[in-house]
Amino acid sequence: MTDQHKLTGVICARPQQFAWFLGAGASASAGLPTAWDIIWDLKRRYYRREENQDVSRQDMQLDAVRSRIQSYMLSKGFPEEGASDEYTTYFEKAFGDDKERQRQYLAAILSEKEVTLSVGNRVLGAMLASGAARCVFTTNFDTVVERAVANVSGKSLSAFHLEGAASANKAISNEEYPVYCKLHGDFRYDSIKNLAGDLASQNEDLSKALANAVHRFGFIAAGYSGRDDSIMQLIRSTLATPNPFPHGLFWTGMKGSKVLPAVTALIEAAKQAGVNAAYVEVETFDAFMLRLWRNLDDKDPALDAKVRKSAQSKVNIPLPNAGKGAIVRMNALPILDLPRLCQSLSFRSPKEWADLRAATGATGGRLIFTKAESILCWGAEALIRDQFKDLVSVSPHDLSSQIDDIGNNLYAKGFLEEALCRALAQGKPLLSRTNRSGSWLIADPHSADQSPFSRLHNVAGKISEQIPGLFTSADEDHPHPEKMHWVEAIRISIGRIDGRNWLLLDPDIWIWPARAREDATDFLDKRKGNRYNNIYNALIEAWLTVLLGSDRATQSSFSAFEAGTLPETPSFTIGSRTAYARGLA
Repeated sequence: MTDQHKLTGVICARPQQFAWFLGAGASASAGLPTAWDIIWDLKRRYYRREENQDVSRQDMQLDAVRSRIQSYMLSKGFPEEGASDEYTTYFEKAFGDDKERQRQYLAAILSEKEVTLSVGNRVLGAMLASGAARCVFTTNFDTVVERAVANVSGKSLSAFHLEGAASANKAISNEEYPVYCKLHGDFRYDSIKNLAGDLASQNEDLSKALANAVHRFGFIAAGYSGRDDSIMQLIRSTLATPNPFPHGLFWTGMKGSKVLPAVTALIEAAKQAGVNAAYVEVETFDAFMLRLWRNLDDKDPALDAKVRKSAQSKVNIPLPNAGKGAIVRMNALPILDLPRLCQSLSFRSPKEWADLRAATGATGGRLIFTKAESILCWGAEALIRDQFKDLVSVSPHDLSSQIDDIGNNLYAKGFLEEALCRALAQGKPLLSRTNRSGSWLIADPHSADQSPFSRLHNVAGKISEQIPGLFTSADEDHPHPEKMHWVEAIRISIGRIDGRNWLLLDPDIWIWPARAREDATDFLDKRKGNRYNNIYNALIEAWLTVLLGSDRATQSSFSAFEAGTLPETPSFTIGSRTAYARGLA
């Protein structure tokens, strides 16, 4: 694995040396469905037809609905969720061998009406239009790339696909760039490769075009999982040819996402063939592409304006006269100091998020982890060694560069927010919880000392209670409905504005069990329905009393753990006065 900052430097030094390989993740940023979305839409259609049930696409966002449908599918002999043959099975069940119905379905679900070009799409379109990118291959059927080029430059881009494949290899040989090649075809035409039987072998001419590009360019894979065996075999077969990927092979993936064995095997095989190959974690496709665009030199101002869709301009806003206008209080406290040292861990065997969460749970939250180029951690080294017997080394790691660009380093942001929650909870009747959505501090209704919540009681009344008549939905892992409870909480996040770091406070309601939050949507709407203006301000003040005390100092310091070295123990200094803005009368 290499660092995305290093990869950015490599690409931006000579962007024309790299070809791009795009998967569904690149189009998902434009609002189009991924293979996962399509599979669930096909399940929905089958279930709705066979059971005569009205299930909308919005309903499919609910875990309980998906669980019910998946249980039904399994009872009918369909594959397990996530099985490699799921996509093919449901397509064949829905359409059989009818290519025209497949094409019509894909045309509808991948309709241009659904496309909203993201900044990542616009960056790629600008790179193709300006010659910074010369060659793009994709397994996608949609028109996102073509639209991106047209949107930012007014130029047209025609894709090579299964009908006219012979011309793709010729265009690369003659350097007639840009070349855009759809390996699985285009749903607007008769020939598409969609199911397992179709994909058993790639079109010979398109395969030659890919092999031709492999000997001319380095490759960057973006938004592609590597699930298609025919594609992976094709790429791997090029490693046996002379001088493959002369400028490197770099496979990008979302931070914390699972890397398929086929991708790991390809990277290792490429290294053994003498290729500079690496798996590179990025925050998102959009964040990665925007990072590249910012670091490219000599950008066309017209293209830059289309990519960014916004520009700085000088303004002259007259200040109001003394005594005029309203003071608006913000829900933000200045962060005066953040921890900039942590520990970098290396192991003899790779560690998944499940391993790290298990260690956090086993130590009662005394270890905090994130995954970057290496595993980063806060907590006593002795605890780390006790939890991981295959630990190779522990070394200090400087977080300064990630903190200074925290908006583009979401793994560092989440890492800091979890540590900040732990630090603020120290010595208080509060519970700290972190999940994929963020970090929260929760009033502990079982604590013997409830006095810190007196002001919160005055504003909100009760701070915890069972939700009358509401029970969790049963599923395979939780077959018995459970009572549901609510408790007052506050969401903690870190924002960087005008070069300063701020602690953002957002009063909220925590639901137990946490997995059932969506089942409590109506209750939450009623409970939080009047929390505006004066009430919201009073809630902020009540929580500040909990966090900082009623006689709060100008600034306060907090540590997540009671003792430890600087790399072991994250500490924060927070100002006690919230930000204010002055509104014009």
